[in-house]
Amino acid sequence: MKKSIKLIALFVLFQLSAVSTFAQDKAQQIEQLLNKYNEYGQFNGSALVAVNGKVILKKGFGSANMEWNIANQPDTKFRLGSITKQFTALLIVKLAEEGKLKLDVPITTYLPDYPKENGAKITIHHLLTHTSGIPNYTSAPNFFKDKARNPYTPEEFVKTFSSLPLEFTPGEKFNYSNSGYFLLGYIIEKVSGKTYEQYLQEIVLTPLKMVNSGYDHSDVILKNRAAGYEKHGKQIVNAAYIDMSLPYAAGSLYSTVEDLYLWDQALYTNKLLNEKSMESLYKPYISAGKASYGYGWFIEEVENGDKGKLKSIGHGGGINGFNTIISRYPADKNLIVLLNNTGGTILGEMNDGIRAILYNQPFNQPKKSLALDLLDVYNEKGAATGTETYKKLKNDPSYAIKEGDINRVGYQLLQDGKKKEAIEVFKINTETFPKSGNAYDSLGEAYLADGDKKSAIANYKKSVELDPSNEAGKKVLEELSKSKTK
Repeated sequence: MKKSIKLIALFVLFQLSAVSTFAQDKAQQIEQLLNKYNEYGQFNGSALVAVNGKVILKKGFGSANMEWNIANQPDTKFRLGSITKQFTALLIVKLAEEGKLKLDVPITTYLPDYPKENGAKITIHHLLTHTSGIPNYTSAPNFFKDKARNPYTPEEFVKTFSSLPLEFTPGEKFNYSNSGYFLLGYIIEKVSGKTYEQYLQEIVLTPLKMVNSGYDHSDVILKNRAAGYEKHGKQIVNAAYIDMSLPYAAGSLYSTVEDLYLWDQALYTNKLLNEKSMESLYKPYISAGKASYGYGWFIEEVENGDKGKLKSIGHGGGINGFNTIISRYPADKNLIVLLNNTGGTILGEMNDGIRAILYNQPFNQPKKSLALDLLDVYNEKGAATGTETYKKLKNDPSYAIKEGDINRVGYQLLQDGKKKEAIEVFKINTETFPKSGNAYDSLGEAYLADGDKKSAIANYKKSVELDPSNEAGKKVLEELSKSKTK
């Protein structure tokens, strides 16, 4: 009898040792991967990876504050951008669970001052799933230039978009809209009788002991807050100011990778919602490109080699100076959190690489982004030299053409008034990613800025053909065809 107990104990020890070795090996590979992205100027932030609910890596990369040379750490606080939406969705579902609101009734039930012409057709479910048809306020022309720096109350800001025509019949299709989630925050305030910030604190942050998370306010002294930066080619600058009353329930939270792990773990329990309510967050209500959208989450079946498909529940975020992603794999309770404080970067690619390591799948090694080198050349030496440099470098195996990076460079040039150079840069994306509606949309915008309406129309048409959900592109085409007939 004693001998068999000894054998069982030895077997358990062996199993624990194997698990520990696995975790150490994976953590080392992930750290090496992120170090390389950091070296190439593509990741500057904090990362956390958990396997079977246990943290195997949490680490900071690069600087939280470049002026003082302060390093990023696992407890560095980052603005989350749209990761906020999953918290907002849970608060709404909590109110529904308590019988304080219904998801399938018109929003005018809770917002009697909202224009009935639109509000009577839109339900809370439509807002949660980005199917309301309300135009996205951050996509409005000159939003960042004219409004982003000014404080608004929720009531004041809702009035800036509530009377705009709907882009489509509510429920008809998915079109990502920050406006919908802004309205959800306002509804939370009306129904709960508390501010969005207070209700979030009471329902989520305090019960989960998420002491390093909250609603961000620029004027509050916040210990361990990362400064936000943007990349202009290889140059890094301070991010433009945005008043945090504007992202609101669509994007104003801050957190750490450690607190987001607490959030992830709680979502496997019924601490915050009952089982049925929790399940309602992850239902694939509407197709959203390759994924589907639930309530504040994208749900996707991703490739897992010969093991078939793997369910992924996640969301990204972007706000001046910050880029974020959280990816959950419920089948194994695996988690990836990446928070970056140098503006837009390729977190999706990094996330895919980490997932591949966890599931023993092949993946592409990091490469330098061609876009970072090109901006400086196009900026300083003009369109012809820029395109010549691109032709030389595009076959260099140490570089990669990354769609998002090229797009950002194009817009940077456009913003600086270098229209011809921007056109050449956007052309790189249409040639490299001929099936990307967004690439053609950007090129159309550059042609329009340069006064070439004919080329603008051709590219917007191609964009809408490739991406029928491109409502903004359709609008521009409509305006251009009107101006042609005058």
